[in-house]
Formats: sequence, C-alpha cells, structure tokens
Amino acid sequence: MAISAEEAFDHVYRLSLPLGIEIAPIENSIHRVLAETIVAEHSLPSFDNSAMDGYAVRTEDAGKTLIQSCVVFAGDQGEIRLVEDQCIRIMTGAKIPQGCEAIIPIEDVVVDGDHVTFPSFIKASQHIRLKGEDIQAGMILLAKGTYLCAHHISLLASQGITHVQLYRRPRVALFSSGNELKMHYETLGSNQLYNTNTPTFAARARELGCEVIFTGTAEDTLESIQEHIKSALNADLIITSGGVSVGDADFTKKAFHSLGFESAFESVDIKPGKPTTFGRIGNTIILNLPGNPLAAALCFELFGQSSILSLSGRSDKYLSSITTKISEPFKMKKGRRSLIPGWFDGSSFTPSPKFGPGMVLPLSQANAYMMVDASVEGFEKGNEIKVVTTRWCMSSEVQHSLVTF
Repeated sequence: MAISAEEAFDHVYRLSLPLGIEIAPIENSIHRVLAETIVAEHSLPSFDNSAMDGYAVRTEDAGKTLIQSCVVFAGDQGEIRLVEDQCIRIMTGAKIPQGCEAIIPIEDVVVDGDHVTFPSFIKASQHIRLKGEDIQAGMILLAKGTYLCAHHISLLASQGITHVQLYRRPRVALFSSGNELKMHYETLGSNQLYNTNTPTFAARARELGCEVIFTGTAEDTLESIQEHIKSALNADLIITSGGVSVGDADFTKKAFHSLGFESAFESVDIKPGKPTTFGRIGNTIILNLPGNPLAAALCFELFGQSSILSLSGRSDKYLSSITTKISEPFKMKKGRRSLIPGWFDGSSFTPSPKFGPGMVLPLSQANAYMMVDASVEGFEKGNEIKVVTTRWCMSSEVQHSLVTF
C-alpha cells in the first residue's frame, strides 16, 4: 500500500543518520558540515579602536582649537594618553588613547599646521568601535550541523581557528541496468535509449557535496545485478532507478531482497513517482527511483536530497518551500498528490507548458516544482502556492509542509 510523502520523509530521516567525523583546514571546509560547536575565544574587536581616520578628543573639546600632539597608527604598541588641550591624530583601526571620548573625522575639522579646530558639538563614543561589540568571548559562533559558507570561514579565521571537525561527505554509489539502456558514451543499438537517470543522479549528488561512485552497467541477470549491489555496499547510499514497479520483467527487486534488503517503504502516494522504494542493506541506505526520467529526477529532489542532507549532518536537513503566486490559470486532475515542475522568477511561478513522467526536457527548463494536494483541480491566476527549488537548496531546521492545498 502506498504511503504518504510525509510518512516517507519520516522513514528517510530515521535511516539517514550523520556519518563519521574528520578534521580539515578551514580553507578546505567550504560547503562542508560542521561536526562541533564553535565558541569564541577572543572578543572582536579585542580593544577599543578608531572607526575613522581622524582625531581623538574629549567631548568637552567641542568648538575648541587644540594642538596635535602625535599620530597613532593601527598596530602601534604601548599605551598613549590624551593630554588636556591637545588632540591626537589617529588612523582607522588604531587603539583608542586613554582619555579619548570620541573620534572626529578629518573632513569635519579645520587644520592649520599643528592646530586643529573642532565642530561645536561632539557626541560621546562617536566613531569608536568598542571592544566586543562584534563578538564577545564565550559566545557561540557556529552550531554543530552548520553548513559552512564563505562568510563562516571569515568568522573562523577571526578567532585564529585553523582546523575544524566536519562530518564526512556521503558516498553515493550508482549503477545502471537494462539491456535497452546505454550510457551516453556508448553506441546505441536499435530500440535502445541513452540512460539519462544515472548521470542526473551523479550530477545532483555532487552538487549536494557527495562523493560519487559509478560501478558500471549491470546485465539483465540476477547474478550481475547482485554483483553490482555487493560492489556498492561500501557506500552510504545506493541510488538506482527502474526495475521495482509491478510488472517489471527484470531482477532488480529480487537481487536487492536476496542480499538482505530491509524495506522502509515500496510505494508513495505521489504522481509521478509512486514506485519509489527506500530501505537499507546493513548500514547502506538504498533508494530506488522510478525509471521514467522526469519522475526519477523529481523524486530525487524529494527523497534523495532529504537523505543526503540528513547523512551530511546538516541541522537544516528539512526541505523548505517558498510561498509565491501562480502566474497563470492552471488545470489538473485531482485524485493523487502531484509534482508540477515550472519556473520561479522571484515573484511568481509558471508551470511547465508540457511535461510527462518520461520526459527529459521539462526539468532542464525548470528551477522549481510545486507539490499539489490530491483534492486540487486547478488554480486561478494569482492564487497563493508553495514551490520547492531545484537549482539551489532551500532547507530548514524545522520541518514544514511542502504541500499546496
């Protein structure tokens, strides 16, 4: 019996647990997932410093003409004290002299040799960056499970951190089977087709930060498929397509079960993609997607991506949606929850003009899809909908419904 997408997600997250931990330099940790919580050891700034090139003064010096006593540069060592009736020339980033209450920018003063005339009003602490106003020592900077981006690297560098603990990248194994399918680098025979699913899964898995292993093409025999499965069991996730729906004349399903496949679900109440199967053999997760290219690609976006995000250790492992409006009227058959590809332009979503489970073109021209409830027969222009992106990852630490009702 087919289960709901929500029940399927529960199984995916239950089996897809974070992997082992390794240590890497921060320069090599971009687009990796942090396996530790980072706490600030140093306040930033570590001392009060000037935010401008200007002059260090007291607030009571407003309107006065003072003598410049010296110049302080960023990086200068030692303590300098502001003396009454004098000012100090100071550069951006330099430590604030003792007794200084404000920094006046160069453009706001009148300079005549060593004499500097100041404006009639001086605000306390203006243009002074206070110690710890950015980062306080002891505060949590990055939580375990954070997907690291470039600006996280700058944060780590600001603390003098050289190496971090990261979750291991998921290893995804792929193989194809079927005498009617050929890889794109092979020669087609009569009544044969190029296998588009395996290259698609490989590309998307790499986009999601996985290591990808391709074990080749299996022959349409039980023994050959079994050997390909065995050679892939050192991976964290095996993804295949086709061969498990009712009426399939090959040995894929039998081969997996003969090697101890434990099924979590074998059918999802969704269109396209009903025969999607998920489970495991030992510690290796198995995802078998539909054979039709569009159906396979869309279900990868739902279940393959969710499994990979969870295996990667990400705290934001749950797929998230964008609420927008549909750009034109759209009619559809009700009865089963449906996946509709299309284009999201930042303000509205336009469904693909023509799509079917066996097509390749539609998803290449789409950047999102909507999951529509079984009760819906269509939309009027401007109706509010939810879309899930396919060309960038929208995810959340909290699981929300992706369904448009």
